Amino acid sequence: MLATSPPTDRADAGFTIIEVLVALALVAVSIVAIGAVMGVKTRGVRAMEQHVALMQAVRTLMTVGIPPRAELQSGATTGQAEGYRWTIEVSPLGGDWKVPDGNAPWAPELVRIRVKSPGGALSDIRTVRLMPRSSEGSGQ
Repeated sequence: MLATSPPTDRADAGFTIIEVLVALALVAVSIVAIGAVMGVKTRGVRAMEQHVALMQAVRTLMTVGIPPRAELQSGATTGQAEGYRWTIEVSPLGGDWKVPDGNAPWAPELVRIRVKSPGGALSDIRTVRLMPRSSEGSGQ
């Protein structure tokens, strides 16, 4: 017995050009969707890297840039380091608070630290430090 191959001239043999085009269209849509997701993820990673760099600059400024308590004075100080512009503002906390019968040696001061990255992102952090009260500010 001879083995014969199936006939190839039948109408249902192989793919039609429409089936091939539909398959190619599905592959193209899948590739575009994957590319779009990758683009969004890449932008997200870049934004996260910039945010981490900004927070690192703020952290460095908070640990190194703020003068010791004895040297900290009311007013604003500005500067720039590695493209990051920063401002430190020191002001009395609560404005005109008075301590009744106060001979408290310390007064709370608001320390506001603003850092702007080269890309324009801004970080604004506020903290409080106790400062030695001046003799004329204590009411005596």
